[in-house]
Amino acid sequence: MLLFRRNDPQTRRDVSVLPLSSDKNPFPFHRTPFDERDGQFSPDGKSVAYQSNESGRFEIYVRPFPGPGRKFQISTNGGAQPRWNKNGKEIFYVSLDSKMMAAPVRLTADGQSVETGTPAALFPVRIALGPLPGPNKQQYAVSSDGQRFLVNLAADEGAASPITLILNWHPERGK
Repeated sequence: MLLFRRNDPQTRRDVSVLPLSSDKNPFPFHRTPFDERDGQFSPDGKSVAYQSNESGRFEIYVRPFPGPGRKFQISTNGGAQPRWNKNGKEIFYVSLDSKMMAAPVRLTADGQSVETGTPAALFPVRIALGPLPGPNKQQYAVSSDGQRFLVNLAADEGAASPITLILNWHPERGK
């Protein structure tokens, strides 16, 4: 299964599912009048984390997959771009005040309930396009152990380092 964002004039952006078998059609995972995006399957495939602005600002939520089921709010003060830790016990996201956050989560065996802990700020981060980028702009990735992050950072204006280009360079031969 593949999660993707579908744009609809009446429901704005919705998280939808594309089954990878050729005999199945795409179907909506969560369709509301609000803007839902950046869906991410949990490592066990039983839940989906996503961001939605249904509260008036973007927050991170988790819902069971394929549903139906209750949604659980993960972020406490706004959030975007959720990513699951590979162990399924933590969700990373970018706060709206530009901090990388980690929220502990525990899914029940049936996937119908989520226990959440208090999100913790890991480090400040200046995402290149801000925490709420435009379509198809994933701005960070998390290592499989959840300990390292690759982040598309905003460059400091006027602090660009020079580029050195060497033409017609040939390594020494005969060593």
